Amino acid sequence: MAEDKVKANAKAAVPTSSSGFNPITFMGEVNTEMRKVSWPNRRELVSYTLVVGLATFIVCVLVWACDAFFARLFELLLK
Repeated sequence: MAEDKVKANAKAAVPTSSSGFNPITFMGEVNTEMRKVSWPNRRELVSYTLVVGLATFIVCVLVWACDAFFARLFELLLK
């Protein structure tokens, strides 16, 4: 019984139009979905941007430190 409902819902989700892709319909659906998005306010956006910037800086420092360490290590091993 539950499988019948799943199959019915799956069939309903499949477009029945045989004409193919319709860009007008697609853009209308995109517009509808974009209205459902929860957009951050200015304060949230600034804080998220600062967190991403700080995380990027920390990762860059870690990569630089590893690079410097291995460069020095290989320099000592190859002498």
